[in-house]
Amino acid sequence: MRTSILTLLAAAWFITSASAAPRHVVFILADDLGYGELGCYGQKKIRTPHIDQLAAEGTRFTHHYSGAPVCAPARCVLLTGKHLGHAEIRGNRQASISLPQFKQGQHPISAEALTLAEVFQKTGHATAAIGKWGLGPVGSTGDPNKQGFDLFFGYNCQAVAHSFFPRFLWRNDQQIEINPKPIPGHLRKPEGEVRMEDYQAQNYSPTLMMAEAEQFIDTHKDKPFFLYLALIEPHVAMQPPLEAVNEYPAEWDKQPYRGQCGYLPHPRPRAGYAAMISDLDRHVGRVMKALEKAGIADETLVIFTSDNGTTHRGGDKANPHIGIGGVDADFFNSTAGLRGFKGSVYEGGLRVPMIARLPGSIKAGTTNDTPSYFADWFPTLCAAFEMDPPAALDGENLWPAMTGNTSATRQKPMLWVYPEYGGQVAVRIGNMKAIRQSLATRKPGEWELYDISADPSETKDIARAHPEVIEQAAKVLSEEMSPNPLFPLKVPGLPQE
Repeated sequence: MRTSILTLLAAAWFITSASAAPRHVVFILADDLGYGELGCYGQKKIRTPHIDQLAAEGTRFTHHYSGAPVCAPARCVLLTGKHLGHAEIRGNRQASISLPQFKQGQHPISAEALTLAEVFQKTGHATAAIGKWGLGPVGSTGDPNKQGFDLFFGYNCQAVAHSFFPRFLWRNDQQIEINPKPIPGHLRKPEGEVRMEDYQAQNYSPTLMMAEAEQFIDTHKDKPFFLYLALIEPHVAMQPPLEAVNEYPAEWDKQPYRGQCGYLPHPRPRAGYAAMISDLDRHVGRVMKALEKAGIADETLVIFTSDNGTTHRGGDKANPHIGIGGVDADFFNSTAGLRGFKGSVYEGGLRVPMIARLPGSIKAGTTNDTPSYFADWFPTLCAAFEMDPPAALDGENLWPAMTGNTSATRQKPMLWVYPEYGGQVAVRIGNMKAIRQSLATRKPGEWELYDISADPSETKDIARAHPEVIEQAAKVLSEEMSPNPLFPLKVPGLPQE
């Protein structure tokens, strides 16, 4: 009798455990969302109730990093599981530089690259990429339909995505005209009244992309799927809906932004930026509502993160607080006190929010300080969906820490090799983070070292006190940096030189 009861209990546990395993995944990637720009990460002025609810129902990682401090390489690391020392794409290089037959789009990943989508596709999942791509023009080796996605809908080219009212979006290999009178993403208005309606057109691209995502969820609710939803907010230009802007106080903005730091003018830039993030939040709410309507919310692993930190300074000497596109990151404490912005390998450029929800597997309302980054998603999702991971991935499997509600000690260091913005490298080993900048200039910077646990704002350089850590970081780079002629970067003094 005792054996029978134990057998029944074991069977019940197995059924419960099996039912909690994910059948679908929605990976939501925000664009230029700072570490401190969500309520659940300490934001006080911008309202993000849907994302905050996602965090309340799942786990929130506090030491999660992007794969790169800008768009295209971050996406490359995410989808291929290769860190920037091995990634094919290490910067925002336009395809036309090497491949003049393509007038739009970024340099493509190769036909040999193996993406996460291809693994999901081979295991019978329906796959879709909706939003911003940035890894190769339509017709190139980086075409999303050639990289494991059954459906692509959105912006192929990052530069086109600077406007929320473009002439067209792509559906697979077809251009779909959405605005006969598009609005460019870059204009200036030095004088006169700045009006929001002057920068609006017929069809707002996020509305169309969200409708496509909802349709994909409904159509494939009875079949396992991988939905990669690469949203474009809050990347400037600021073109959020008027009603979203009006949710925020008029007294926030004493003067308009006139486009002096790039992108489009806006009469209420602080309210406009907050509205973009609130609109992003509503998109997340629509995803969750679509999953609930389809009856699959509790069998879908939902992940939310950002491709890099918040928009960087804009160079307006009279108004130094104004960033690119009119973003006032200081007003919102967008970096939550972290140093640096987008384009930097300091914490503010790389550390990003990350939330994961899967009832029955991921404990609700938890936080996790496991050091992690984009290279980890390939092995993690393979583990979560019981797929065989390919060889030579650079990341670590986060699934045990995520589902066990435990903070794990990382076995592999995290590293970034970024040739743009002067040339930068960074290596995090345990709580120590080594950085070297200006490597692509005539006067390369010296090594810096910060204890992230004690000094998250990276204010106290302790490199001289810990030469052994610098030596270890240099050794990691010497072993993990493969040559890349398209994105060359030399780090003086590495052991192999």
